[in-house]
Amino acid sequence: MNNRKTIVVALGGNAIIEEGTRGTIEEQFANTRKSLGAIVGMIREGHKVVLTHGNGPQAGVHLIRNEAASSQVPPSPLNVIVADTQGSMGYMLAQCLANALIKEGVRKDVVTVVTQVVVDPADPSMKNPTKYVGPFYKATDVDACTTKGWMMKEDPGRGWRRVVPSPLPLDIVEKQTIKDLIDDGLVVIAVGGGGVPVERSSDGTLRGIDAVIDKDRASALLASLVNADELLILTGVDRVAINYKKPDEQSFDKMTVAACEKYQAEGQFPKGSMGPKIEAACDFIKRGGAKVLITSMEHASEAVAGKAGTTITA
Repeated sequence: MNNRKTIVVALGGNAIIEEGTRGTIEEQFANTRKSLGAIVGMIREGHKVVLTHGNGPQAGVHLIRNEAASSQVPPSPLNVIVADTQGSMGYMLAQCLANALIKEGVRKDVVTVVTQVVVDPADPSMKNPTKYVGPFYKATDVDACTTKGWMMKEDPGRGWRRVVPSPLPLDIVEKQTIKDLIDDGLVVIAVGGGGVPVERSSDGTLRGIDAVIDKDRASALLASLVNADELLILTGVDRVAINYKKPDEQSFDKMTVAACEKYQAEGQFPKGSMGPKIEAACDFIKRGGAKVLITSMEHASEAVAGKAGTTITA
């Protein structure tokens, strides 16, 4: 097979805890099994696959636990929560994927790498946090939250939430290890939840930072660093669209970086939904990547075959 590719697949955290469910471990395992069909197909066809994932709902659960148990045990900082969810979700994904491959007669080892991602402690977002995390609070709870050192902002129409920095990812500490594992033929799960945000001191030592890195931006950086051929971003829609959910909605089979940036500047891709995915796509292409595919879980296999989704190129 001459068209084997290295593909980084970015899986959303909401694919594992579906909206409207309690998010029990049994439900998460069931959803994980459902989400891996297309990935199994890619591996069966001979592609080298690196799987990344979000962790928003799972990190939110940890933060609720922090609050509920704060009188009995010290709360975990955000960087540790990201590491925790990388481990727990990586375990679920690795086990479910390995089992699915066995059922397909494919012998392939799957490994999870708890990944640290270097950020700049002087990133502008450190002084102006905007990333919502954790549960919703009433206006009457805000003062008590701010006394804990939290920055609170209103999530319009939903309540008040804690906001934390979301700095840009600059480097991946374990990049060479991940590349070696890919080259050895393993399926790798990495940069879960965007990776554990760390700062690197002048002597090379690392220290965790309380922040959240965008999963798609981290996935794009990883794809560049391991010389991936394609970045596949799986989301809740089949294709990228402008004027979304309006009478004049227009979706795209193909887009250029220039078109993406034009529509982004016009406000077509909101920060809370398609915006970070478009930014990640453009970043990967600008770093030398061949193409980015954005589509839904259901159409992932067809997208890799060029028959579905939105393809973004230079």
